[in-house]
Amino acid sequence: MTDSILALNDIHKAFGGIVAIDNFSLELRAGEIVALVGDNGAGKSTLIKIVSGVHKPTSGSIKLDGKDVSFSDASSAREAGIEVVYQDLALADQQPVYMNMFLGREMTKGPLGLLDKRKMMEETQSLVDELDVRIPSARATIRDLSGGQRQGIAIARATHWASKLILLDEPTAALGVAETARVEELILSLRERNIAILIVSHSLDQVFRLSNRICVLRRGQQIGVRETAETDKNEIIAMITGLQT
Repeated sequence: MTDSILALNDIHKAFGGIVAIDNFSLELRAGEIVALVGDNGAGKSTLIKIVSGVHKPTSGSIKLDGKDVSFSDASSAREAGIEVVYQDLALADQQPVYMNMFLGREMTKGPLGLLDKRKMMEETQSLVDELDVRIPSARATIRDLSGGQRQGIAIARATHWASKLILLDEPTAALGVAETARVEELILSLRERNIAILIVSHSLDQVFRLSNRICVLRRGQQIGVRETAETDKNEIIAMITGLQT
């Protein structure tokens, strides 16, 4: 894990007179999972939105593969190889899995630009088989799937399009124990694709199961970054709350 994918340097974000993020720096490497933790209002969502192009930083720099980037919007971040899986998943419930996989990026064929449904189905089925996302088929309608299956599809879609970085915002918040375990297996398998993963989670158990490093935010301030194998829950809780144990 030596290749730097994303480098945030002295990121500052203010909304009017309110400082949401103050002098935040973090590097993510290929094949690495970094967890971003902190209480509500710590600035985690703001940081995710900065990396994904929704917000521009007030100051500071963002490097992708060592090159300075400035995203004008979320589309430009996606074009650069950054994908986000939000809590609401952004799936079209009435559409089949394969249409969701290519939502906004539909494959077409012929001079009339007709939808190439067969090719989209084949590519989707190949991907869910490769990632072991257990669904009836690529033709299944999203509304008929379980919460874990939907989350699997959202992560598979991000995996299909991300070439650099995947951002996961509370990926298992609404799932039961068994489905959480399956989604966590899927997340761990993404390391082999040599992309970087930044995960926001309120579950410290999950953070310690999945991450290589843990970054703590408190009230917009970066409190510190720890190697997961070299810290424990007590230290992370103390960093999150500001209460020393």
